[in-house]
Amino acid sequence: MENTIAAPTTPKVRIESDTLLNAFELMSYVSEMALVYDQNRELCKYVHSTSRGHEAIQLAAAFLLKPFDYVYPYYRDESILLGIGMEPYDLMLQLLAKKDDPFSGGRHYYAHPSLRLPDKPKIPYQSSATGMQAIPATGAAHGLKYLEEQGLAKYADADHTPIVVCSLGDGAITEGEVSEAFQMAVLHKLPIIYLIQDNNWSISAYKDEFAAMSAPEFAKGFPGLEVRQVDGADFLECYQTLSQVYATVRRERRPFLVHAPVPLLGHHTSGVRKEWYRPQEEYLDAQTKDPYVILRKQLIEIGFAPSILDDIEQRARQKVRESFERAKNAPDPGPEDLHTYYYAPTPVTEEKGERVPVNNKGEVVMVDAALHAMDEILRKHPEALLYGQDVGGRLGGVFREAATLAAKYGKGRVFNTPIQEAYIIGSTAGMSAVGCKPVVEVQFADYIWPGLNQLFTELSRSYYLSNGKWPIQSLIRVPIGAYGAGGPFHSSSVESILTNIRGIKVVYPSNAADMKGLFKAAFYDPNPVVILEHKGLYWSKVPGSKEARTIEPDENYIIPLGKARVAQEADPKEIKRGNSCVIITYGMGVYWAKNGSKSFPGQVEIVDLRTLEPLDWEMVGEAVKRHGKVLVLTEEPPLNSFAEALTGRIARHFFQHLDAPVALLGSEMVPAIPLNSTLEALMLPSAEKVARELEKLLNY
Repeated sequence: MENTIAAPTTPKVRIESDTLLNAFELMSYVSEMALVYDQNRELCKYVHSTSRGHEAIQLAAAFLLKPFDYVYPYYRDESILLGIGMEPYDLMLQLLAKKDDPFSGGRHYYAHPSLRLPDKPKIPYQSSATGMQAIPATGAAHGLKYLEEQGLAKYADADHTPIVVCSLGDGAITEGEVSEAFQMAVLHKLPIIYLIQDNNWSISAYKDEFAAMSAPEFAKGFPGLEVRQVDGADFLECYQTLSQVYATVRRERRPFLVHAPVPLLGHHTSGVRKEWYRPQEEYLDAQTKDPYVILRKQLIEIGFAPSILDDIEQRARQKVRESFERAKNAPDPGPEDLHTYYYAPTPVTEEKGERVPVNNKGEVVMVDAALHAMDEILRKHPEALLYGQDVGGRLGGVFREAATLAAKYGKGRVFNTPIQEAYIIGSTAGMSAVGCKPVVEVQFADYIWPGLNQLFTELSRSYYLSNGKWPIQSLIRVPIGAYGAGGPFHSSSVESILTNIRGIKVVYPSNAADMKGLFKAAFYDPNPVVILEHKGLYWSKVPGSKEARTIEPDENYIIPLGKARVAQEADPKEIKRGNSCVIITYGMGVYWAKNGSKSFPGQVEIVDLRTLEPLDWEMVGEAVKRHGKVLVLTEEPPLNSFAEALTGRIARHFFQHLDAPVALLGSEMVPAIPLNSTLEALMLPSAEKVARELEKLLNY
């Protein structure tokens, strides 16, 4: 028997006998695992899919990966995991949600891996949402390209250049976010392979119900996305084709789409079984294309003795069943595991640097403090980059918050993106995974909604669901708030939505010094951070907000996230007499509070939260106890808001210290900010409205 075989593809790639036998062994595992899982449905109670029918293309894709590559599998890709060297036992630990599940510690679904081992390809966290991995995967490829262009990545030769493989089902490419990923891949010529496994189904919807065209036809809309088609059930053909594609991407650093038709031989998931929706004749036809059967036949034709294959199958059956018994008896997570890996530990734990340097250059406006902070970051950290809509050289941001930066650092480091908020936010997950430090901008808070899917589904849960392996360093800048008749789609406040996304941090500075110190801390934080920058405070153009201008702190100034600040103190004598109260607020609310409290000299303390999540609950509690009377002030309409939740939390925890009900003031309850400046002013809080609330509160 020869030691190698050449499949009938030109140019030919030699396939070692060991590789062929390994593929057959792993297919034997997959077949037996599916059988065991089905036979033990009561034990395998957590929803799962298997790779039956998809084994050939997945194993070929896995065998050709190297430890420095990145792969983003999807929920049916257990064969990829076996192909990179994971054991059936490893997968079963996740199947049964066990404590020692190597991917997520029992937190994530079966075949949802997160892997960071030196001898295996890197697998960053991804969600179960269909198609959502395309953007983080493309962000990873984007990050690799950036590091190469900046001279920050050195490779021994073309065979050692990393690539990204993103696995998708055919139904997933109908998602708009996949189109955003394709757009950026061809625009920037990124080293990524989109592996499309086409089994004709999208849950119970057949192909003619959900797709107007095939994946190769769709790819024609993205010039530069080269397509290869392969029989996904034929391991030999898959290995040949992918060998060529991988080698091309390693050398030429450009994107490919590989379309692999495959049969679906299992259920959609254990919760949506095949007999519920699949016609019997269609399922019987799929069985004629079984990759396991095809490979066995090919190996015998090549010259492998059937007895060798029988022996492999017997050992596989035994190993799978022994592994399942071990996994059944493995420990479950305990109460101590529930809260671990909420946030990755930040290196910024105390205020440092000079807030008011001795040799200062005078006051700066908030927008310049942010600009200078970004400039200092780019100068110090070559792995840092800034991108978003209109931040490039021509405009430098619609608020000039990125002015001069592209000219200083080049369009490779500061660049425009298409109008793709999902990509802007989601790509930072991949960027972070490969070692970049991305800072991105969503042009207005009103337009963050397309990016929330990525922020909630991919970024916020990565650290927790990867069991601490993949924190995401991502700084997302969002201009926010109403001023100057910006109208209904450039003026919204969205902080309540953001603070409801667990796993991200939300920062809201109210002055230039805090902007710079919080911006630096947000950059160094290893968690996703959204920094909300009020447009009306950028240049202190709103009447009464002049104090947002401050002396600019030095380059080393930094403020820990989660630390509030007393923006105005009350007179101790008034506090002692019981004639005081505290306003708890943030952003523009600080200035409505300061101006509204002028009629009550010495009676009003103002706490500027600065960070909404994590909240400085300790300072809030101390202030409540000190005064006994509290006004929570927000720019949002108060119903169901962050501020209303804070009001209820204060009342619940400090009821015995309160001398009056907790007061709450926000904008009027209307669906949007009106364009007319008179209506805008009527809607928003003001110093006058604050004064009226203070009078009622202090006289209670």
